[in-house]
Amino acid sequence: MVTHMKTTIEIADALGEAARKTAEREGTTLRALVEEGLRRVLDDRLRTRRFRLREASYKGRGLNPALADAGWERIRELAYEGRS
Repeated sequence: MVTHMKTTIEIADALGEAARKTAEREGTTLRALVEEGLRRVLDDRLRTRRFRLREASYKGRGLNPALADAGWERIRELAYEGRS
């Protein structure tokens, strides 16, 4: 069952007139244009909120116990050891 909410919105005169003319030209209603616009905006916002960082963990055994107290400088030195 489809239900509808009756509401009143205030929009700028120029925007309302442009929307009315577009609806007339396309053979649709102002209501249909407003609903389409709201759906697009809501879909876009929902899509941007769904971002999740992909799992990028390395399948190792964790940090080498010998490096547990090492600082980043030492870890970086070991990572680049033997490279120019």
